[in-house]
Amino acid sequence: MRIDLYTLCWNDADMLGFFFRHYDRFVQRYVVYDDGSTDRSLEILHAHPKVEVRRAELNSNPDSLVLSGLQFIESFWKESRGSTDWVICTDIDEHLYHPHLLDYLATCKKEGITIIPALGYQMLSETFPPSDRLLCESVTMGAPWVQMNKLNIFSPDAIEAVNYSLGRHLARPTGDVVAPDRDELLLLHYKYLGFERTRRRHEECARRLRKVELENGWCHKWRWSREQLQEDWKKFERELVDVSQPNVKPWQSHPAPRWWKPYRISSSIRVLGTDGALR
Repeated sequence: MRIDLYTLCWNDADMLGFFFRHYDRFVQRYVVYDDGSTDRSLEILHAHPKVEVRRAELNSNPDSLVLSGLQFIESFWKESRGSTDWVICTDIDEHLYHPHLLDYLATCKKEGITIIPALGYQMLSETFPPSDRLLCESVTMGAPWVQMNKLNIFSPDAIEAVNYSLGRHLARPTGDVVAPDRDELLLLHYKYLGFERTRRRHEECARRLRKVELENGWCHKWRWSREQLQEDWKKFERELVDVSQPNVKPWQSHPAPRWWKPYRISSSIRVLGTDGALR
């Protein structure tokens, strides 16, 4: 099974080790678009044998970093059509998790599933973990978070367009769109790793915002005060569960809604095309 992964990078040196340690087990090819990193990110990326480093041109909307990035994400995965089983479009702090991921993907492919939305968890650690750790094994406490229910992996041959909303929090995919009936894939969002580190990262990202983001209040969390971030941190602390435990059963315990419900196998209306292929 072949998997290509696409992502954007900006000063992510402290997370890249965790990112590659997680995805190297599954991914054959990375395409990383760097948006002018000034830390060690480029050095790390160029040293990885599976990585193709490209320059991100996020200027389709000069007044909006978010809209420029979204347009970029909508198109950059399409070069994998005809050569891969699955593509992953993700942020560097987003780790897709299933205890038997490759077997699960093989089963999904066999069943004709073409999109696998993931149930989101805000992972939390009071301290920044040692750099040699596999985060899905060492930082396993996370809070269910509907906002992070994302479509990060899908079949490039079956999907015509993903049609993400802002932040990729929702999608309206077109093409031969079929989702599993049971939600087993998790998206572990490793953003809250050490309070002070998280606060500094917010401040750094906030300085990159452009006119449209500021006028519309997008990415507002990046501009939070220390007190606002602490309040949000404590809210997630109250809701933590250990995602590594089999009794969690996220397909039952993770709160609704599921934006992909109309695309489930049991809901999908699929008919034969003139060429005999399922549509």
